[in-house]
Amino acid sequence: MKCLLLASGFGTRSYPVTVNLAKGLLPYQGKPVISHLVEKIPEEIRIHVTTNRRYESQFQNWQKTLGRNVALCVEPVFNERQSFGAVGSLEYWVKTNEVCDDLIVFASDNYFESDIREFILSFDGLHTLVAVYDVTNRADAQQFGVVKLSGKKVVELVEKPAEPKSSLVATACYIFPSRVLSLLSEYCSRGRKDNLGEFIAHLIRCDEVHAHLFKGGWFDVGDALARQKKELG
Repeated sequence: MKCLLLASGFGTRSYPVTVNLAKGLLPYQGKPVISHLVEKIPEEIRIHVTTNRRYESQFQNWQKTLGRNVALCVEPVFNERQSFGAVGSLEYWVKTNEVCDDLIVFASDNYFESDIREFILSFDGLHTLVAVYDVTNRADAQQFGVVKLSGKKVVELVEKPAEPKSSLVATACYIFPSRVLSLLSEYCSRGRKDNLGEFIAHLIRCDEVHAHLFKGGWFDVGDALARQKKELG
């Protein structure tokens, strides 16, 4: 099993905060958000991080502050117009590294208190697993992919609904079995490469997706900044 932290976006929703700093490197509780993720991932799992040419040197400097080896994959893009999108970044990394392993994927701007080992133990080795979280307020759920469950199975995911049916949302935390990587390639061949939530919705329709409930605190740094920006006008 390998772990990929997606950090190649340009964070345009969070401007001006992220004009000169990668979103995953924004500080929280004394260290970059992405460092909290790295510290949670078991030592035996190899960590890879995607970035882009604009933030390459920032992540190289960040690498030097870590107490473990983390591999960087630098995408040949310099601005938002060239961006691969989240799904495209995942596909690019899989193809570039000829990956055929089960894969843990986190967006680098996720912060959560839940135990990653419990998340991994919930993975059955066959079905895609997505971490879900109860934001408790349906109005807050409007900014995320809202999920409907049948037991542990995800039967519906609706991105940013105007009227959420629940307060249970999908986080950008996934485990993909190796067999799903061929479905990823097929999905991207249709030109849909931006939102990972949409890829999960696709898997719900053509395959089977399971859920793991995150406990404790969780937030999406990008969403939190975008919401603050909107409130400030």
